[in-house]
Amino acid sequence: MGRDLQLRAATAEDLAWIHELRHRVYAEELGQHAPDPTGRLRDGLDGDNVYLVVACGAARVGFVSLTPPWTGRYALDKYLTRDELPLLSEDDVFEVRILTVEPRRRATAAAPLLMYAALRWIAARGGRRVVAMGRTELLGMYLSAGLRPSGRTVRSGALTFEVLTGGVGELTRVAMDRHRTLVERLRSVVDWRLDVPFAPGPDGCEHGGASFTAIGTDFRTLHRRHEVVAADVLDAWFPPAPGVRAALAEDPAWMARTSPPTGAEGLSAEIAVARGLPAEALAVGAGSSDLIFRVFGRWLTPRSRVLLMDPGYGEYAHVTERVIGCRVDRFRLRREDGWRIDPARLSTVVGSGHYDLVVVVNPNNPTGRHAPAAELRALIAAAPARTRWWIDEAYLGYVDPAESLAGLAATDPRVVVCTSLSKMYALSGVRAAYLVAAPDTAAELRRWTPPWPVGLPAQLAAVAALRDPAHYSACWLRTHELRRRLAGELAESSRTVVVEESAANFLSVTLPPGGPSAARLVDACRRHGVYLRDLSPLSPEYQGRTVRIAVKDTAENARIVAAFRASLELLSPRSSSRVPAPEDVPAVGSAR
Repeated sequence: MGRDLQLRAATAEDLAWIHELRHRVYAEELGQHAPDPTGRLRDGLDGDNVYLVVACGAARVGFVSLTPPWTGRYALDKYLTRDELPLLSEDDVFEVRILTVEPRRRATAAAPLLMYAALRWIAARGGRRVVAMGRTELLGMYLSAGLRPSGRTVRSGALTFEVLTGGVGELTRVAMDRHRTLVERLRSVVDWRLDVPFAPGPDGCEHGGASFTAIGTDFRTLHRRHEVVAADVLDAWFPPAPGVRAALAEDPAWMARTSPPTGAEGLSAEIAVARGLPAEALAVGAGSSDLIFRVFGRWLTPRSRVLLMDPGYGEYAHVTERVIGCRVDRFRLRREDGWRIDPARLSTVVGSGHYDLVVVVNPNNPTGRHAPAAELRALIAAAPARTRWWIDEAYLGYVDPAESLAGLAATDPRVVVCTSLSKMYALSGVRAAYLVAAPDTAAELRRWTPPWPVGLPAQLAAVAALRDPAHYSACWLRTHELRRRLAGELAESSRTVVVEESAANFLSVTLPPGGPSAARLVDACRRHGVYLRDLSPLSPEYQGRTVRIAVKDTAENARIVAAFRASLELLSPRSSSRVPAPEDVPAVGSAR
């Protein structure tokens, strides 16, 4: 079936038409601007903004302009000060402007398609709020899309505009619920050429692990795991300890049919011994996500206010904002500061007393930076008594287990430490985790824990893993060696990329401004059976240009480097090959 419309990012060849159409509409037709002798209308943001274009065959139909926050300025700055419109000073606001359609095409689906495409592009760059100027005579169209008046109007030439705003999450819900029929019709007629999937994921939470779709989620083609490098999820590259493998292999039939200890008592006792903690300070779960959902759902309500690090692990934003509906603020971590948490700045923010919960992942995922335990202890000590702290130490073994705040959590009712056994102990597949809290807090959480929270294979595996610290210490040291080598080889692939190591089992690569997007690089690497993680949806700080790469063994790291180099070559300006959009990419490496 042919597709009537094409949606794409503007090319250099589109710009002359965009400037000419702007002049025809906003100077000649509407009188917002004075006519220009050149018949072209440009502004100071050209070169910093992004244009999306819809075309029908060879004919261009319309465009919309997007101004991302990292440009440092907006078109609205010409009309309102930041004091008059404070949301312009926020770090994750994207401006949508000059939605323009050829006069003879205004009765078509071009305008709603451009509005929807702008929303998807912004969401894929970590945007959380949209601001726009909507002509008063078209206000109904914008309100129907979910935008709301900010209370400010702007007069420009002969036109009056309402300043509108909306949260990206809410606008997406409106599109997928109120306008689902239109969205599905657009999907059927559009040749979608943006570097973002047409529709959001089913639960709205961006995870790694897309590599399993290449293996086959129906488990009928598990042999494909040998063809795929799953560097988009942070599973350990090394095998679990020999005792773990022996425990799982001894009698799998018995493990499959036998109910485990009801409260995972043996696992809790082993954790207590291994970590030097009182058993009454522990609660266990089937992975850290199990504990996050269980505890946050118990502690928080839509009236709660939560502070998250940004960039940070997306599960926390998903649970607090989308599942519970809390008010969530972000503590911005910045590349120019080495992604470190500034303890003085964080102390000031938390000291306001506004927060019911502060979440710190340490080392942070995805930045990979570790905050020293002493700094965190001082922060917590100085924080208001009403504020709880959730410290996620899923990757702490790669730094130093002695840096754990578990001992503090066992005695301070404001602190909980959550530790996944999945990533550090090569147990992602069996799902096991625990948290440490003051005994009264832990007892309350255990009361809200269903029986058999961790399966028997997972309990056996976790106990065996905890009994072999030497195996894992050696694996963690080897991980640092592999990461350093991988970082060096990736850096040698191009002088234009920036490679940043982490304290854990991953690193990040940032592409240059004006080069290919992270999404395009991820798609190109998949053609080689190599899966990387596009970090763009997690935060606008990544500007759509950063990927995270998990450390693998020597052979798989070599495949990562080869795919990375080949993909950069494919995506270089001198290459005219079109990389498939995310939905076009084969499920397995059939194009290898």
